[in-house]
Parts: sequence; C-alpha cells; structure tokens
Amino acid sequence: MYVRHLQVVDFRSWAHADLAFDPGVSVFVGSNGQGKTNLVEAIGYVATLGSHRVATDAPLVRTGAPRAVIRTAVVNAGRELLVELEITPGKANRARINRGPVPRPREVLGILRTVLFAPEDLALVRGDPGERRKFMDDLLVARAPRYAGVRSDYERVLKQRSALLKSAGAARRAGGRGDLSTLEVWDGHLAAQGAQLLAARLDLIDDLAPLVAANYAGVAPESRPVSIKYRSTLGDALPRRERADVAELEEALLAEIARVRPQEVERGVCLVGPQRDELELTLGDTPAKGYASHGESWSFALALRLGAYDLLRDDGAEPVLVLDDVFAELDRRRRQQLAKVAANAEQVLVTAAVAEDVPEELAGARYQVQDGEVNRV
Repeated sequence: MYVRHLQVVDFRSWAHADLAFDPGVSVFVGSNGQGKTNLVEAIGYVATLGSHRVATDAPLVRTGAPRAVIRTAVVNAGRELLVELEITPGKANRARINRGPVPRPREVLGILRTVLFAPEDLALVRGDPGERRKFMDDLLVARAPRYAGVRSDYERVLKQRSALLKSAGAARRAGGRGDLSTLEVWDGHLAAQGAQLLAARLDLIDDLAPLVAANYAGVAPESRPVSIKYRSTLGDALPRRERADVAELEEALLAEIARVRPQEVERGVCLVGPQRDELELTLGDTPAKGYASHGESWSFALALRLGAYDLLRDDGAEPVLVLDDVFAELDRRRRQQLAKVAANAEQVLVTAAVAEDVPEELAGARYQVQDGEVNRV
C-alpha cells in the first residue's frame, strides 16, 4: 500500500499542490509555517476522515475558499484507486472513488491506511481520557472500517439519550416529573451499540498490549516496563473471557444502566458506556500520566504508534508511516529506533524543519517546501 499521487485544492494554506510519490521514503523539508505538515495532514484525512491537529473540518478549508478538495491515487494490493474528498464547512462532505460518487464519505475508509506520529501524540500519555479513546477508535476503524458506522451509531444514540436525561433532570429539579417514558428504549439502543464498540476495544487492546510493551522496550531499554489495560465503567461486572462476547457485554451494560439510573436522572448525564471508559497506561507500578518523565512520555507515545503500525501490518496491509516533525523532539536513541522501523516500511512520509534532523537511514526523495511551492530536489 502506498500513495502514488496527491493533489490538494484550497486545503489549509495551499491554493493548489500536485505531487507524485514513489514507494519508500519521501521527506518534506521547510521552515515552520511553510505548509509541509498540511500536505501529510491531507493524506491522513483520506485515511481517517479526520485531522490529527483539529477536531472540526472548518480550519482545513483555505481562508476565503468555499471548499477544499483532496485527490489521492492509492495503490492497494496491486490495484490503483483514485479517492476524491470535497470538504465544505456547514454542509455534508462528498466523496468519489474512481470518479464515481459514493453514498457516504466513510465508504473510502480502508482504501488507505496510515499510522501518523506527531508532536501532538504526547497527549496520548499526558492528555485526558478522550485522547486515548480516540486513539483506540481510530485504530479500530483502520483495522475494520465497519466500526466507523458502529461508532457513529453509538454517538447518535448517546446524544439522544443524554438529551433525554438532561431535560428530565432539569424538569425534576424544577418540581416537575420529567418525561422518561422512552428511556428504556434508549437504554436498549445504548447497550446494543455500546456492546459492539466495547467488545471491539477489548479485543483490540488484547492484541495491541504485547506489541506496545515490546516497542517500548526497544525504544527505552533502560526504562521500567510498560503495560496498557482497558478500564470499563462496568468495573467488576465486566465479563471475563479470552475474547469479548457482545451478547454478554450488552446484558452487563443493561444491568449497570439500570443500577445507576437514579444517579443519571439526578445528574442529567449518561454514566455508563464506552464514552466514559479509559485506556490505562502504566509505567512500572505507577500510572504513566503524572509520573512519567518527558522522555518516558515520548517513548510511551512512540510505542503506542509503533504498536499500532505492527498490528496493522500483521493484519496483512502495511500502512503508510507518516512522521510529522518528530525527529527534532527525540533524542539519538529514539531517533535511531524510529528510523530503523521506518526504513523497512513500504512507504514513509517525513516532515522536518531542517534536513539534518532526519536520520541518514531515511535516504529517499526530498521535497523543498517554501513560499507556497513544493519541489522535488
């Protein structure tokens, strides 16, 4: 799998850019603010339908332009596919595959897989639980695109049930009764959709945990060992099996929802479900968050991404590895370990402010990004 061609129109700072790629290493060199990250961000958007830098699509459209367009030619298992995405703030985005429109943009998911490591990844260790939930769910979708639909359906049900609890709770606090006649229906929907997402996350972390531990040992062999563990709002009620059982999880979620219903109505929020779960990161015997040093945090973030890369590669489709301005953040040992992995990737895209930041092992095509132009040198 690799990107053969990229064209962007009115994406971020680029009015227009048109690039051809080969398998192997491609390095974008340019001062900060020249737009090199915007190019790899566009490639990442094709793979995930999201940005690693912002939560909404509006900032992706060049100031003053009505929409942005990304076109990529992706070689996947010997077959080339053209993916086109049109991003329009305030309206539904549109997608095409080989010039033909598809019903929903998420139909393009799976055509391109990427694993991206960027300075923002420090939030995987030091940030709030939402960062780690997003990491899990993005990896789920990369492995099996159908989970984009599962996640979307769950978020829709969660929004409806949360609105019901909020309005009923406000009414009761004001002395009324609050209409909860449909709450049990939403309980069932939440448990059904939540069980699918929870089961997938549990199996994912079982598969990912040894890969993260091994990669951390390679990046920081002098450090304490690390581990990752999924923590569910079900607590001790979480069924224990080698592989997760959706039916059992749905039953457990329904029972826990019923148990905490009084608190949910009183507070007006959903207290049970994957939206409140956490991926626990442990360094030795202590939580990584709040206890890991700066270097240990970087090593853990790197191990999570390299573990994801190994997992996707083991699934049979080697992802494109994107390294966005990270070598300047890493010490010599971490640079060497990352370069060792990257040098063996089918395609790796690197951005750097200065060419000297890129290890010698990553010899390949060089692109100079400056003054609104990108040129192969």
